[in-house]
Amino acid sequence: MTTTVAPTPAAPKPGRSGKPRAANLIKMLPLSPAIGLMLVFLAGPILYCIYAAFTNMALTGTGAANVTFVGLDNFRKAFGSGAFSNAIWLTLVFTLISAIIGQNTLGLGLSLLMRKGNKVVRNFVGTAVIGAWVLPEVVAAYLLSAFFNDEGTLNVMLHAVGLPGQDWLYAAPIIAVSLANIWRGTAFSMLVYSAALSEIPKEIEESAEMDGAGGWRRLIFVTLPMISRAILTNLMLITLQTLSVFGLIYAMTRGGPGTKSQTLPLYMYEQAFSFSQIGYGTAIALVMLAIGAVFSLIYLRGLNSEAA
Repeated sequence: MTTTVAPTPAAPKPGRSGKPRAANLIKMLPLSPAIGLMLVFLAGPILYCIYAAFTNMALTGTGAANVTFVGLDNFRKAFGSGAFSNAIWLTLVFTLISAIIGQNTLGLGLSLLMRKGNKVVRNFVGTAVIGAWVLPEVVAAYLLSAFFNDEGTLNVMLHAVGLPGQDWLYAAPIIAVSLANIWRGTAFSMLVYSAALSEIPKEIEESAEMDGAGGWRRLIFVTLPMISRAILTNLMLITLQTLSVFGLIYAMTRGGPGTKSQTLPLYMYEQAFSFSQIGYGTAIALVMLAIGAVFSLIYLRGLNSEAA
């Protein structure tokens, strides 16, 4: 005699037989004010900028009285302009020198120094570096202007050792503002790397040292691979921040002399507010947004490959 066993009812799939949809909506109610604020103050301005970029909107003249749709004319004008190409080039140079090379490398070096140094070294380095970070941007800009100008501190030190000085803000303005941004922004990278280094188990480094690995070999083959995610995260954040730097450069050089330090934010400001071309300036802002998105995708792809 064959015994028929009744099939066991399938367990309900999670998330489908649970609480009603109304209960989930009630849980989201506390988030509704934040979502509303993001829509009003973030999504709203972005959509308005996209609209303005395709118009002849201006502060004065025809574009102020009669806003019309001009299609891709603003973007054609930008990519056909030598001043725009120069601004893109200087923006990339400024970002490479001050963020990717300067802040990133110096921040890592200072975090390693603070990790190995005694309490006096840690307190001194932390106070000096973070003090520059918390200064208002305009104050930092004027301090660095006094350091780099013709009669500034840098030339005094060069003359003291018999080297010739010059007006660095005139002779090499993009280098001067890049060094100023390194001085002001390195603290962020230092704090990120200090937190990442504190998570490395000491046993791993001690094992590498016992195997005969010197300081540089431990750094390259042990320390850096273990903080690779922190490196990519830090690079993404400081790159995006540096792409939008405006006040520091404007207070130091106003983009000059001529256009030798006119990065994209300054070029956009000049076109939108000095020349009253709001539509054209907004188109430049969208190009800046696209450049930032490209950098973000590159870093996020690196982070995803690290997680895989």
